[in-house]
Amino acid sequence: MKITEYPKREEWPALLSRPVLNFKEIEAQVSPILTEVRDHGDEGIRRLTLKFDGTANSDFIFTQDEIDAAEGLLDEDLKAAIRLAYDNIYTFHQKQLQPIEKVETMPGVECWRKSVGIEKVGIYIPGGTAPLFSTVLMLGVPAQIAGCKEIVLCTPSNHPAILYAAKMVGVTRAFRIGGAQAIAALAYGTASVPQVYKIFGPGNQYVMAAKMLVSKEGIAIDMPAGPSEVAVYADSTAVPEFVAADLLSQAEHGSDSQVLLVSTNLDLVQRVSLALEAQLADLPRKEMASVSMGNSRAIIVKSQSEALELLNEYAAEHLILSVENAEVVSESIVNAGSIFLGNYTPESCGDYASGTNHTLPTNGYARAYSGVSLDSFVKKITIQNISLDGLKKLGPAVEKMAEAESLHGHKRAVSIRLQQD
Repeated sequence: MKITEYPKREEWPALLSRPVLNFKEIEAQVSPILTEVRDHGDEGIRRLTLKFDGTANSDFIFTQDEIDAAEGLLDEDLKAAIRLAYDNIYTFHQKQLQPIEKVETMPGVECWRKSVGIEKVGIYIPGGTAPLFSTVLMLGVPAQIAGCKEIVLCTPSNHPAILYAAKMVGVTRAFRIGGAQAIAALAYGTASVPQVYKIFGPGNQYVMAAKMLVSKEGIAIDMPAGPSEVAVYADSTAVPEFVAADLLSQAEHGSDSQVLLVSTNLDLVQRVSLALEAQLADLPRKEMASVSMGNSRAIIVKSQSEALELLNEYAAEHLILSVENAEVVSESIVNAGSIFLGNYTPESCGDYASGTNHTLPTNGYARAYSGVSLDSFVKKITIQNISLDGLKKLGPAVEKMAEAESLHGHKRAVSIRLQQD
């Protein structure tokens, strides 16, 4: 891990830059894939799967028998862990339900808002380097609570835990399709795959590009997303071995992941570096993590206020505060996907089972985007009800404003009602 000591403010942008991807080049490769599926449907999917994966994939529909059988292929401890995670995620997201509250903005004028589940949602679950069955829970549980009528899952993986979790969250259809072609299938629909209204889920750079391209055509997506990342702010109260483990837990996601360590304490950073070397040596995915660590750095700053300013500029997907009075410090964080407080809150718990959602904005998008929540799966529809007395009170102001904007039809819609009284 590269260590930079006391950088000047003008050096921050370069230090905080993410690994650069050539999006134009990637989009040029992805666009023909989208066209193939849009124009040729299921047959296009089969051709693309043969081209990229070397398999015919003649029948890419997971049958109900396959889904039902998945439970018997898992050991009891893993099933218990998945059920625990499901319960915690459900509990946290259910609390996000908001009761309807009618607001009388003035006498006779009543306004309110209701939440309606998006009818058809698609969830993409990667399976290339790791079968992310945890993401099935993170996306399926809020969809289930929201009351989405169709939950369509696409994944290239045959891992039984994915199918077990899919059944648990109420997935209605599941397909053995991966990559950009899966995003295309969900966006456009085929004879087999239902078209959905909104697409969720992480993926590699090609999946991300596919999501961005279909969003330009009117298909909603959860958020722009890229390689996983974590920032750790640590002081003298941090445990170097814990910090190193947190950094590696994100570095092992992929060679394009990035981790950042910020501290006012050079001695701590040096001890973390030693712990990183020791832990990396026996990490099964050490080759991938090593490349990721090459994209990463530690930054020594002069003060906590400077550390917080730097972290807010970085806007990390995951931010771990391994510092004294972590909760108080967190109040100064305004840009982050999810925050983890203290020495005993590893980011891994948020990834799997504490209850919060692990589908989070990356690449600095946390400056403007939230992570996935129940709100991601619902539409908010406003409703209003005005009595005649209410219209008499409100109407003259509307008439005056409409006339000032030269929208006389708007004025007449009020005036004709008032004149009939």
